[in-house]
Amino acid sequence: MSKSIKAFLALGLVALVAACADTAQVEEYVVVDPEPISQEPVYTGKYK
Repeated sequence: MSKSIKAFLALGLVALVAACADTAQVEEYVVVDPEPISQEPVYTGKYK
């Protein structure tokens, strides 16, 4: 078979596998911390 036919068949196989793949959705959640986050100290120099 020619290279173009092999490439077309390979692309079709990849597309078929991607279409039939299990697309389970992952649940995302956000953890809310009740205490506010403190800011880091600002560097003001050695002699200030």
